[in-house]
Amino acid sequence: MNQTVVGIFDNIQAAQQASRQLIAAGFTQENVDISSGGTASSSTSTTGATSTTSSNYQNTSGTTAEAVGDATGRTGDGISNFFSNLFGGDDTEDARRYSHVARQGHSILTVHCQSAEHARQAAEILDNAGAVDVDERAAQTGYAGTNNYQAGANTDQAGMSAQVIEENLQVGKRVEQTGGARLRSRIVERPVEASVRLREEHVNVERHAVNRPATEADFNAFKEGEIEITESAERAVVGKEARVVEEVTLGKEVTEREETIRDTVRKTEVDVERINDASTQRSGYTTDDDQRRNS
Repeated sequence: MNQTVVGIFDNIQAAQQASRQLIAAGFTQENVDISSGGTASSSTSTTGATSTTSSNYQNTSGTTAEAVGDATGRTGDGISNFFSNLFGGDDTEDARRYSHVARQGHSILTVHCQSAEHARQAAEILDNAGAVDVDERAAQTGYAGTNNYQAGANTDQAGMSAQVIEENLQVGKRVEQTGGARLRSRIVERPVEASVRLREEHVNVERHAVNRPATEADFNAFKEGEIEITESAERAVVGKEARVVEEVTLGKEVTEREETIRDTVRKTEVDVERINDASTQRSGYTTDDDQRRNS
């Protein structure tokens, strides 16, 4: 069964980028249509196809590609009729929600698929390419569903509703680097000097002229012989000894502190005015833990 996937984008550039991604994934140009401001980039009639809307994947009734360009080129019933035909009903909640979002001036991209698997793949590509979340965008732009009051609406319909929203403070933690220390060692040289006293020996030879008669001792020494005296001297000897003189250690000291976070949170308070007796009652939250609703 043929299916049509529809994605709504914030601008024509985003829709064109999504179209290029579809073609790169194997979809043909003839099966991809872009409509923005009343001008469709291409137009291919595919009647009787089942449609699937991107960002809200669900099956609806058939439509034609020409209706996309026609709907985006008009306001009011043109857009409503397009999405009513798309979802297979005259006045469905989904059709009204999609029509509301489309009226904000967005671009509409349609993809005609041959199977449910191709439709699922196309919807995934459109979502990844930035197709708007219709439910979220509808809420952001003031759409309140079938209970939304409109001028001239039938007063017998279900009453209006208001959402009560309350913000909660959530405090988390993240780690940031605030400083640190780094050890880097290097070798440097410096000149040093030391004084040492050295001893040296020297041999002195002295000759004296004498003139006296020889004695018995002189005759005893009157023979060949040898006398030797040696000299010595001290020399400086240099040596080095390495000693550990200091130790530097890196460590961490963990401390904890308690910090009080102060901020403001918002909540919705609803005032209900009873028309019959003009009395006013308030529905809201009186405390964070006590939710009260008056009617």
